[in-house]
Amino acid sequence: MEQYVADVDVELVEALRRGDTDSISRLVERYGSRAYGLAVRITGATQDAEDALREGLQMAIGAIHTFTGVSFDSWIVRHVATRAYEKRRRRGSETREVIPAEVMPLLDSDGRFKPMEDWSNRIDDVADGVLTKAIDTLPAEHRTALVLHDLEHVSKPEVAAILGIDVPGVRRRVHFARLFVRRRLSEHFQSAAAA
Repeated sequence: MEQYVADVDVELVEALRRGDTDSISRLVERYGSRAYGLAVRITGATQDAEDALREGLQMAIGAIHTFTGVSFDSWIVRHVATRAYEKRRRRGSETREVIPAEVMPLLDSDGRFKPMEDWSNRIDDVADGVLTKAIDTLPAEHRTALVLHDLEHVSKPEVAAILGIDVPGVRRRVHFARLFVRRRLSEHFQSAAAA
């Protein structure tokens, strides 16, 4: 099912195409906060996020004539996310990957997965700090895939386009990112229970 642009967005798109002077302010007012939050989650740095927001919005405005009328919100987010991801990767300080063996559930002596403690009823107690820290420590590719897909609800094909990979690659990165975050949350709850 296609998601159609809201009437307000249609007016905004038309104003941007005409070059109306107040249309850029309206664009920032309507989408700036969400796009900036996304850029912060991807880059992990406020300056990079600000730059990604500015560059992404400029890119979207410059390409407004290519917008086809389906999900303007996603279209804007995609431009900002692409810039944010590029900034995160350019920092070059991250060379690590999520290693599957380090995030897979543990096996018992019979080769079966050990059951994990169910801490879902306690997640609200620490969700912001521990969850944010776990996501922040992911490598850029995994972090971006997880944030876009699970938090921003961007489709796998759109995430693939942003990351420059195929859809199975997105699935793999999201899967391992989830396992990584789950492992970090489990470690937190285990250490809290031991204390």
